Amino acid sequence: MPASEDPSGDLPVTGSVVVPGAALSWRFSRSSGPGGQGVNTADSRVELSVAPLDLPDLSETQRQRLVERLGPRLVDGVLTIAASEHRQQLRNRQAARERMAAVLRAALAAPPRARRRTKPTRGSQERRIEAKKQRGQLKKQRGSWD
Repeated sequence: MPASEDPSGDLPVTGSVVVPGAALSWRFSRSSGPGGQGVNTADSRVELSVAPLDLPDLSETQRQRLVERLGPRLVDGVLTIAASEHRQQLRNRQAARERMAAVLRAALAAPPRARRRTKPTRGSQERRIEAKKQRGQLKKQRGSWD
């Protein structure tokens, strides 16, 4: 099993940010919805929690990004991800780990570069005006039937 799918170890987020396994908190409960023989006995629903602002190896800029982007999702500074789409607990644990890494990766990503405003070229302006004139001529021809 690859390191990113190991349900007990560290969770790699980016090249420089790794969530230690000790910082991850797991909770298990029964999944809702249809099931089979084990639906009322197997705790297959998984909740994975982590306090992202307490992680080591985060720069101050990364902490600011986490606060800005995850602010509404944090409850008492803790981010929780639930997974119950699979019938097996192990697969739900893997799904929760992948989703947690994806959420943290998106929150830590650098903002996109600002768009540089450019002027339309002279040729494109002339083509636009010419097209408008042609359209006007077409409409003028539709005019009266006298």
